[in-house]
Amino acid sequence: MERPYTILSCAVSLDGYIDDASPERLRLSGAEDFDEVDAVRAECDAIMVGAGTVRKDNPRLLVRSEERRLRRKAEGRTGDLLKAVLSESGRLDPAARFFTTGDAGKVVYTGSPAYPAAEQRFLRAPGVAVVDAGDPVGLRTVLADLVRRGVRRLMVEGGTRVHTRFLTEGLADELRLAVAPFFVGDATAPRFTGPGVFADGPGSPLRLERVREVGGMAVLHYRADRGER
Repeated sequence: MERPYTILSCAVSLDGYIDDASPERLRLSGAEDFDEVDAVRAECDAIMVGAGTVRKDNPRLLVRSEERRLRRKAEGRTGDLLKAVLSESGRLDPAARFFTTGDAGKVVYTGSPAYPAAEQRFLRAPGVAVVDAGDPVGLRTVLADLVRRGVRRLMVEGGTRVHTRFLTEGLADELRLAVAPFFVGDATAPRFTGPGVFADGPGSPLRLERVREVGGMAVLHYRADRGER
């Protein structure tokens, strides 16, 4: 199956959490790491998150650097990336910043039973497409659709369920993991991944390509060796 080259990007605490359980978002990264993530974004064609991330964090997921935006436009691309969200229920707010910001399109990949209602919900949302991605939502269906939309390089920024699905289904080519120098220690807080049978288990581990210090964080770069993608 043809699919985009896929990079998973995540910041975690030393004990593997991506947030705490408070209503406010826990900032794991500093300015230097945020800027590096922005540079990785700018080299991609699309960015993907799960519905929970849109609801809880209300992210914009834009290219922040004006210099990078201008470079993208000079290359004939939009300043921002195509934004994709996985939502089995399709129950997302069209007024969320995910949908109302940026100069590129947005795609909601929803389950077949929820598709008719989701399509109606976003009928008047400019630049938003709703796609029936199966029952349940199939990642391979989603990735094939992104290829048809011209996406060759995809960045996935979570959350837990989405990262777990990409890693258990063997659909991640690269992993950028930024480790913050502190612990969260709350069993009710979300982690980088949930339980599952992972494609990159003890018998076929990811390859560690490099480890760097970025603004007091350890940034680990891993790559999967799966042959044909």
